Amino acid sequence: VQLQASGGGLAQAGGSLRLSCAASGRTFSGYSMGWFRQAPGKEREFVAVITWSLGTTAYTDSVKGRFTISRDYAKNTVHLQMNSLKPEDTAVYYCAAVHNPTLRVGAYEYDYWGQGTQVTVSS
Repeated sequence: VQLQASGGGLAQAGGSLRLSCAASGRTFSGYSMGWFRQAPGKEREFVAVITWSLGTTAYTDSVKGRFTISRDYAKNTVHLQMNSLKPEDTAVYYCAAVHNPTLRVGAYEYDYWGQGTQVTVSS
């Protein structure tokens, strides 16, 4: 399984960015796909997750109502639409995958990781 994250960059507070995670190497039925982030000096934290087959989702409280995770079957891609960005959203964002059809929120539960993409939000 290979995961390639893209779409990071610089945004102003209140702005938007869309992250993408292109997945390859197998079919992802029965997988959960997650986004995590890690700010300097902090531990990696859960952001959002989607089950590939059913499309059920979960979010950490700090991004609810602002971020939306989705998947594109045809392109084997997971997106994270980030709106109303705040400076505290600044971090390296990672996509991850685990062969588990239920919503997984612990980083330790994931087997495959993308390389990370930097998101910087200025105030």
